[in-house]
Amino acid sequence: MKIGHVEVDKGILLAPMEDVTNLPFRLICHRYGADIVYTEFVSSDGLVRDARRSIEKIKLAEEERPVAIQIFGGEEDIMVGAALRAEESNPDFIDINFGCWVKNVVVRNAGAALLKDPEKMASLTASIVKAVKKPVTVKTRLGWAKDSIVIVEVAQMIEDAGAAALTVHCRTRDMGHDGDADWSWIPKIKKVVNIPVIVNGDIKTPEDVKRAFDETGADAVMIGRAAIGHPFLFKRARQYMNTGIIPPPIHHRERIEVCLEHLQLEIDNKPLKRAVHEFRKHYGGYLKGLPNNSLARQDVVRMEEFADISHRLLDFSVELDTIEHNSILLGT
Repeated sequence: MKIGHVEVDKGILLAPMEDVTNLPFRLICHRYGADIVYTEFVSSDGLVRDARRSIEKIKLAEEERPVAIQIFGGEEDIMVGAALRAEESNPDFIDINFGCWVKNVVVRNAGAALLKDPEKMASLTASIVKAVKKPVTVKTRLGWAKDSIVIVEVAQMIEDAGAAALTVHCRTRDMGHDGDADWSWIPKIKKVVNIPVIVNGDIKTPEDVKRAFDETGADAVMIGRAAIGHPFLFKRARQYMNTGIIPPPIHHRERIEVCLEHLQLEIDNKPLKRAVHEFRKHYGGYLKGLPNNSLARQDVVRMEEFADISHRLLDFSVELDTIEHNSILLGT
């Protein structure tokens, strides 16, 4: 798959996720094998107004490349202005969000709302493509509702508008995150377009990654919520694709060490209190499945200082070492 100067073979990509894929998380996922990472979706209105939070979201680092900035909106002049503003941060490409299903986005005629007006979706894409020098890609869904799936037609229109690639979350807007993603639409899309097509939705394990490639013929896969607290998924999926052997689970020491490194990156990039509070959503993923993790998690979500959190989690790691040692002695 090639997007501008970025070329990856069977890429495993990190999906843009609001309040998740900020710079620290992208850096961690890149280190663990994400071939391309995406920013959180950024409000076009916020970018053209130079709103602080929107500007924060387009802060990039050289060591995370290749990286895309994703923007959303519904007004052409504002979207074009936002794309130009995003381009100043020098991403590898710019992605347009035509797939967000949440109410406060669609009521602004943005995100998945554009699936009700494919002509406007294509027009917005064409205007942004014309305005910027960077490649422009699109992420969308199958359609507004199950009885109005328009993705095949939309894919053709998006390609004609000049988009360099298309990512499809294989659910409709009315499904949100419910129900099963329908990957069967990807081969249908691949038949009618020449640009790369990326499959997204229900890709949670290394086996899912391989199956998505095998069943759909997609040029790349995109992992979203399954990466939260488990950035190791990218590396494990690549290992499985290369060897056909499911790699062993990540050891608890590495999980805790990376959790703390991730938290430190958050603290390095924003005020301490905000960083510690916003990071709390990640503990569940990093500690998921570990013995007796609930008590450790209950403790750290109440703590306000990195040193206290680090001390508690490292103590928990020692507890797990003891459990592991005893299990080996008992042969269990």
